[in-house]
Amino acid sequence: MTKKSKDIVEPWLEPEDLAEWTEDQFRRAALCKNGKLVRPADGTLTKPGRPKLKNPKQQVTLRLDKIVLDTFKASGAGWQTRINEELRKALNL
Repeated sequence: MTKKSKDIVEPWLEPEDLAEWTEDQFRRAALCKNGKLVRPADGTLTKPGRPKLKNPKQQVTLRLDKIVLDTFKASGAGWQTRINEELRKALNL
């Protein structure tokens, strides 16, 4: 059985081989002074997940008659959306 090397050798990058920073990259970069963050990076990180909706729906618990629920569920996928549409119609929204 062979032993695994514990020494991980990182490839050396010559400074001359690295791409030059643009003015925009310098402007957006995080700024640290004496190991403390003075200004966070701007526009370089994205937040995970979907974009926020302007009018997000709110989850609620609602008690409906069995016949009402069964009727909407029997109409197939999207039954919750159809209930929302019917409520909006009833309220003239």
